[in-house]
Amino acid sequence: MNKTLNGAFGVCGAGTMGSGIAYAAAMAGYTVRLFDITQEAVERGVKTVNKFLASGIERGKITQEIADAAVARLQPTTSLEQFSDCAVVVEAIVERMEVKKNLFTQLAAIVRPDCILASNTSSLPITELANGIPNPERVVGMHFFNPAHIMKLVEVIEGFQTSPTVMDATVALSSELGKTPVRAKDTPGFIVNRVARNFYGESFRIVGEGAATHDQIDRCMKAIGFKMGPFELMDLIGIDVNFAVTQSVYDLYFNEARFRPHLIQRKMVESGLLGKKSGKGFY
Repeated sequence: MNKTLNGAFGVCGAGTMGSGIAYAAAMAGYTVRLFDITQEAVERGVKTVNKFLASGIERGKITQEIADAAVARLQPTTSLEQFSDCAVVVEAIVERMEVKKNLFTQLAAIVRPDCILASNTSSLPITELANGIPNPERVVGMHFFNPAHIMKLVEVIEGFQTSPTVMDATVALSSELGKTPVRAKDTPGFIVNRVARNFYGESFRIVGEGAATHDQIDRCMKAIGFKMGPFELMDLIGIDVNFAVTQSVYDLYFNEARFRPHLIQRKMVESGLLGKKSGKGFY
């Protein structure tokens, strides 16, 4: 199997997003190093990948032989030192700039000089993330969408210092993973999350004003062709994640009113009503 990059594929963060990315890379033929800080977290990630594979077999999308080969290529680890031979490392960790920069600083001291450092961030600036990282031209955005093992779209984000070679390689890699890459500039929210702020924000304003309920809005949106309404989608993604992205875009656009978060979002996060991940949200 011909691969775009010569080396292993590293994934930092074995949560839902990281596991989905690891699945895609393993299915594309890469040796995948799946990292998290605890053995328990890594084992959960491997179980998630196995769940994705089992579902594929059940639906007739893949054979047992293909699934077994993908599992054999998956190497869980709690040591970043195992990333030394990686051609690319994608981080899918907490959406906080200082945490992501710290990880990339650690990785830069371990990986090859030509290793691409890609961030799955949904809203944080790639240019700021690359600042201070050795060889910042190799830092790029590679924003997958949830669930990452199914959703086709990947935003490939060009930071101010990202080299054209790295952009081209990341676009090609995304296609190799079975995704549809879209080149994006390093603007707040990139493409999808900038557009989606209004999808969510207007829905919150309607509910806040008492003009309609959340389930009425969801039914209306599905009636005109959306697969899910905004509140169903927030439950799936995580209301805390949605709130964090909204706040980030609002801040980065210098408090532009149309991107302002809504009080309902904050109150739900403060109450632990985070959607599917907590067992209770809008539904």
